[in-house]
Amino acid sequence: MEKKYFIETFGCQMNVHDSEKIAGMLRDLGYVEGKTKSEADIIVFNTCCIRETAETKIMAKIGDTKALKRANPNLLVVVCGCMTQQKGMAELLKKRFPFLSLVIGTHNLEEMEEYIKEHNKKFRAVVWDNEKAIREDIKMYRTSDDNAWVNIMYGCNNFCTYCIVPYVRGRERSRKIEDIAQEVENLAKENKYKMVTLLGQNVNSYGNDFKDGTNFVTLLKRLCEIKGNFKISFMSSHPKDFSFELIDFIASHQDKMSINLHLPVQSGSDEILKRMNRRYTSAHYKELVDYIYKKIPNATLSTDIIVGFPGETEKDFEDTLDLVKYCKFASIFGFVYSKRQGTPASTFENQVSAKVKKERITRLFELEHSLQKETLKNYVGKTYDATIVKGDKGDELAKTHFNKLIRIDAGNYEIGREVSVLVEKLDNDLLYGKVVG
Repeated sequence: MEKKYFIETFGCQMNVHDSEKIAGMLRDLGYVEGKTKSEADIIVFNTCCIRETAETKIMAKIGDTKALKRANPNLLVVVCGCMTQQKGMAELLKKRFPFLSLVIGTHNLEEMEEYIKEHNKKFRAVVWDNEKAIREDIKMYRTSDDNAWVNIMYGCNNFCTYCIVPYVRGRERSRKIEDIAQEVENLAKENKYKMVTLLGQNVNSYGNDFKDGTNFVTLLKRLCEIKGNFKISFMSSHPKDFSFELIDFIASHQDKMSINLHLPVQSGSDEILKRMNRRYTSAHYKELVDYIYKKIPNATLSTDIIVGFPGETEKDFEDTLDLVKYCKFASIFGFVYSKRQGTPASTFENQVSAKVKKERITRLFELEHSLQKETLKNYVGKTYDATIVKGDKGDELAKTHFNKLIRIDAGNYEIGREVSVLVEKLDNDLLYGKVVG
């Protein structure tokens, strides 16, 4: 019988892509993907620790596998990812879940295949303290449909006071341009990926560790030379490093570059931005936004916002709402501030109450909804290039290059087909249209 694996992924797109690497390693060992945990011979929890709520959820999920291990003593249960890299976490996991097989840190995730080969039914924790050379020989099993994730760098040097990522992902390390280009060229040859998304904790600082003048635009120039029917997007960006040179490059290469840009602002208050150690001001952020809309008028902009950061006053929050109105974001990923032990912000005074945080996040989303509704009205009566995608209910949708979904009449369209869609109406915040070409 075939051995089966089941991977449960928590957290960001970086973790999603890490799970594709894990799947590649497991398939290399002869495993095939299982649909449920109960039928798996190995279960991998790829964890996140960006918020305490995520960690609590993960612990509960791990606990649920105890019964499966009891029913199948040969079951391997592996925990890896950002949560395991925290100091003392491996010991805590062993004590709390003695049925675990392996605990692996972020710096040695790519050694998982060897650890599984060597496993002798005894608990083993391997968490390297420091990052080592980037490995380029890891196979991966891509699971994100017509989007292909491509790591361009690892780690983070920013040390935002609320964020634990630099402590669990290590310092910034960039992949060589030609290694990245080779991966993208191979993807282009497969001719099934409409989007190649470049990943890094801060892609805008790509190449800083090379110290030879190489930067993110240098990389993009090389990737845009690659022939193929795909576009390039990237995440995440940091406003302090998001350059006018980058905006100019995107504006002049819209045949290859996605103009759906994600630029996390986190707050519209200069005082809060300073306490967050973001190293830019709201004025500089607005300057970037102004330049984006000037050079790329049809660009869509999304952002991240943290509500209720320690010391946030009503005036600080009002500044954030004002910035949201100014920037006309297509979408907002809003989060209530959550303490993370080991980060400076967890020790800050003037922690905001849960009641106030809940009230503010509600106001933020209400504003987002009202602004989006006004924006959606502008789409009616216009025609857009789009790609046919499958919706959550199995229906056919048209997805524009700026990530808007348009509901269309069923026509047995091939998934991935490029079409032109006329938006006919807006109903209950949903766009409806018809294929016209």
